[in-house]
Amino acid sequence: MNQMPPFRRPRAHISQFTISQLHLRNPWVISFFAFSYPGFGHLLLHRYAAAFILITWEAFINNMANVNLGILYSLLGDFETAKKALDEKWLMLYVGIYMFSIWDSYRVTVDHNKLYLLADREDAPIPSLNIGSWDINSLGRCKPWIALAWSFLMPGLGHLYIHKILTGFFVFGYTITVLYFGHIPQAIQFTMVGEFAQAKQIINMQWAMYLPSIYVFIVYDSYVSAVEYNKLFEKELSNYLRRNYQNPNFKPPI
Repeated sequence: MNQMPPFRRPRAHISQFTISQLHLRNPWVISFFAFSYPGFGHLLLHRYAAAFILITWEAFINNMANVNLGILYSLLGDFETAKKALDEKWLMLYVGIYMFSIWDSYRVTVDHNKLYLLADREDAPIPSLNIGSWDINSLGRCKPWIALAWSFLMPGLGHLYIHKILTGFFVFGYTITVLYFGHIPQAIQFTMVGEFAQAKQIINMQWAMYLPSIYVFIVYDSYVSAVEYNKLFEKELSNYLRRNYQNPNFKPPI
């Protein structure tokens, strides 16, 4: 016979590869990241399956419809070239998923905030350690500025520092793909030696336009995650001491 768990709403789950937790988030901030790149809002919410599907779809449909080129030419004021660059056959498939990503990330954030308030009142014990055959993960203090610095150096490294392996591995691999197809390392090399014309000629702006969204996301997520993990560590320690430390008013038997 199945037994009901002693606690209905846990605040966090610790696995070998990441720590998923409920904490208060601003729905508009999550929606902004979903607006900047479909799937990033869900990645902030630890909804990895939905996030990977949306991010992969965005990469495919954006390149087929040349959405980034259309945005680039529009920002430059060249609207005629922007209209010619867009592929309307694929663009029609882009809009629906894009709007869903923004709406769903906002909706889920509101629901998660409600769940967090209920879970915080229930005050369930928080797991602090997970040892597996692939990795060892535990709650502990980390420095947010170090996560931010590693993220600036290379997307994904800040997430590996705070042990968000799933997000870090995906972001690292996706950034390498963007750099490769955008010919960005070669463009940087030509720029450093003063060959600006060759740098402009070799860079692929359809892929390079992804980088601003990626960098803003990884810097924000790594920093906020480090701060929230520190709070979770303090909550776990406080919860443990309250449940297990002897009451100071208890009189031991003589």
